[in-house]
Amino acid sequence: MTKGPTKPARKRVQREGERRAADPAKSLALLWGSHGKPGRSGLTVRAIVSAAIELADAQGLEAVSMRHLADQLKVGTMSLYTHVPGKAELTDLMVDTVFGDLYDDVDAPSRQPGGWRGSLETIAARNWELYQKHPWLLELVKGRPVIGPNASLKYEAELRPLDGLGLTDVEMDSVLTLLLTHVEGTARAQASARRTRQESGMTDVEWWVATAPLLDKVIDARRFPVATRVGQSAGEAYQGASSPEHAFRFGVERILDSVSLLISERRGRQGMSQV
Repeated sequence: MTKGPTKPARKRVQREGERRAADPAKSLALLWGSHGKPGRSGLTVRAIVSAAIELADAQGLEAVSMRHLADQLKVGTMSLYTHVPGKAELTDLMVDTVFGDLYDDVDAPSRQPGGWRGSLETIAARNWELYQKHPWLLELVKGRPVIGPNASLKYEAELRPLDGLGLTDVEMDSVLTLLLTHVEGTARAQASARRTRQESGMTDVEWWVATAPLLDKVIDARRFPVATRVGQSAGEAYQGASSPEHAFRFGVERILDSVSLLISERRGRQGMSQV
């Protein structure tokens, strides 16, 4: 009679599934629809991923363990492994799933008013909103992209507004990377500021009111005249030490200004080459 895995063996499988890197072949198979049939309990990959996203939205990515998820779904932990090999593959599925909420179709950004600039402003805003809705995305440390159907659609949709402007393919990718890196960085700063407010129990305004008089006593304005002047102006404007929201908007505008110059330069060169 064939027996199932012993309890120590099951625990070993669970530990390995929690900490190992994603298997590329298994991850791609799951991402592109090779999910298999529902189990006897009716459990599906889609249900597992939805529950994981809900858990991460509420408690952060760290809370998404296979054991915790099994408790949420009221199934045995090992039953999850028959559908998803481990947390690494599950995380890939989570990322690709939430990317599917960004655009209705591949031409959505390109239809925005304002030409390529309006399209890129929309792309920046949609990605910023995505981080607000799913802040656990900022907890991910990935050296390689998730290449699923929704991630691929996202990449295609966000590149199309840059196509036909005279940029090389590498420049198109670089512009998009620059924009999205800025969005991610300012969203991460916002999440950090939010966490600091929660841990300190003070709003930014309360912190500024308490800190400003102390700074006046310890910082010599004669020694640091520019820093004092600019710091006071920024602090009054932000009512705090910084404003990630302002940094996001300001950075997007400056990036797009630079892209506009690059496009003009490329078109100028192409015009000269045709003379």
